[in-house]
Amino acid sequence: MPRHSSQLHSAYLLHRYDWSETSLILDLFTREQGRVVVAAKGAKRPYSQLRSVLLPFQRLNVNYGVRRARGEASSDTEVQPLRTAEWAGGPAMLGGAALMTGFYLNELLMKLLARHDPFPVLFDAYAQTLPALALGEDLRVEAALRAFELVLLREIGLLPTLDIVTLTQQPLPPAALLALRPESGIVAVAPGEPGIDAPRWRALQRSLDGKDLADIQRACLPALSELKPMLRQLLHYHLGSSALRTRQLMMELQNLEP
Repeated sequence: MPRHSSQLHSAYLLHRYDWSETSLILDLFTREQGRVVVAAKGAKRPYSQLRSVLLPFQRLNVNYGVRRARGEASSDTEVQPLRTAEWAGGPAMLGGAALMTGFYLNELLMKLLARHDPFPVLFDAYAQTLPALALGEDLRVEAALRAFELVLLREIGLLPTLDIVTLTQQPLPPAALLALRPESGIVAVAPGEPGIDAPRWRALQRSLDGKDLADIQRACLPALSELKPMLRQLLHYHLGSSALRTRQLMMELQNLEP
């Protein structure tokens, strides 16, 4: 007999695309299955219950998939039909500047994560980062963004160990300033170049090993100005030549400010 799973998946909406006059294609980030793409038929109709549910930065419980005969294999690459979607509770919708930083996180996930590759630690970090963005406190927002970038890079295997020199695998020189480079990892910098001292790099690595996002955010605070360009260079290196739309838009908005 045909069957389909009734399992609910924890999810966030990363992006939505028009599919037809009445339907949407959704890019979801789920805790159990990573990024998945689903079709929400009829979601644009005025009377659809999905209209008020399918919003970014709101935790959802979703069920998707097709009815299959017992033993029939499924394709991980296909667009699957969305069956149900329910609001799972949580903080209010992001607004103002927080909205743009939230879309920045979404764009990173869409560009760097393959479909159907689960990252539960990263999912939890995303869920914990959103409330920090809503606070509107500049230092806490910056620390939350840097911490999320570090967790993202670590979870997808693109972050070197921060408490050793990458090329030699030796402990960090205690009196040196060091930088994170896209091609060579953690390296000592020349005199006059910006860098982060060894104790701060070791503190960052300890916080990442502990996997407590609040600790990672606190470890980022003393080195925010140095970490931002280093992580930006590393992210763009792995993203290729494509620029992040949200990053460009944020810079354009800053240039418009009096």
